[in-house]
Amino acid sequence: MSALDDMRLRRNPELPLGRKLWQLNWGLVLLICALALIGGAMLYSAANGRYDPWTTRHLLRFTVGLGMLLAIALTDLRLWFRAAYPFYGLTLVLLVAVEVKGTIGMGAQRWIDLGVMQLQPSELMKVALLLALARYFHGVTYQDLRRPLFLVLPLVMALVPAAMVMRQPDLGTAAMLLMGAGALFFLAGVRLWKFALVVAGLGAALPVAWNLLRDYQKQRVMVFLDPSIDPLGAGYHILQSKIALGSGGLFGKGFLQGTQSHLNFLPEKQTDFIFTMLAEEFGLAGALGLLGLYVLVFLYGFAIALSCNSQFGRLLALGLTANLFFYVFINMAMVMGLVPVVGVPLPLISYGGTAMMTAMISIGLIINVRIHRDIHIPRRGLRDDV
Repeated sequence: MSALDDMRLRRNPELPLGRKLWQLNWGLVLLICALALIGGAMLYSAANGRYDPWTTRHLLRFTVGLGMLLAIALTDLRLWFRAAYPFYGLTLVLLVAVEVKGTIGMGAQRWIDLGVMQLQPSELMKVALLLALARYFHGVTYQDLRRPLFLVLPLVMALVPAAMVMRQPDLGTAAMLLMGAGALFFLAGVRLWKFALVVAGLGAALPVAWNLLRDYQKQRVMVFLDPSIDPLGAGYHILQSKIALGSGGLFGKGFLQGTQSHLNFLPEKQTDFIFTMLAEEFGLAGALGLLGLYVLVFLYGFAIALSCNSQFGRLLALGLTANLFFYVFINMAMVMGLVPVVGVPLPLISYGGTAMMTAMISIGLIINVRIHRDIHIPRRGLRDDV
């Protein structure tokens, strides 16, 4: 480490707690509170006007998650820089544990039973992978990115957990891991022709990949192309979702008045298809209002990233914001029939403990970057005594 780096670190000591609290992005906190309350209201409607079994747990998890968010936001960014690789390694071990003694549910082995909750390590890996890649690409030079061997390690870091998640099987989460990693590669400065080369390789491997898919995954793809081929089976979800979306009209049927959801035609209304239920009850206006709240969250994330002085903080905030965008885009596109049904929840709205925890960790880290935007992290990392 150079003398200049030492001097900068002495100029950037740990910020006092009072100053950190003052610099918390309370606008972003209010936005996620609004989203969680909307989620609670829709879960109340999904249970036909009852707080159990979903609303109470959803709001309790959000309250606990809010405390976790604040703790993460107030922690020194340099600590997260040091913890990036260990956190990734720990999450990878949890994925291995799922393979060994994971809990099976809905035909998939994705969870670890912790007693108080079912932990889904693949959700945590979305954050852990972005943390590790942000650290890896921190301080890279243009010459580094031009060397093919320099990109081998981050590729392995992304492909190994994606392959493990595919075995569970969970095609949607595996795709999101690769999309999040691809966003970090692009933000770090990897040239577009390398992405084109990867896409061409994936295109050439499609026949092999198709044969590796499970029968139900192949059926989902075929139903995506034509839902009418199995209207009472694999195509039932998306057909009922489209009916509910269309029946909502401009302003919807009213709270607790959605026929598709309350007559149980709409499946998984508390998780994957909760946006459909909202659009049926509040119409296009309600759907656009919810989308507007998400857009504000994304704008906050990008603005925070651009204000950060460290490359690690910029990449981390941009990557996490892009990951939240993928959540929202895939879920909304899925229920509208624009992409195959892959089981991606809507952040802070859908019911789910690990999904809620992942979203709160992501937003906590984004706010952390905002608070510590002036902290300097040397290009070649931190010494152990800093």
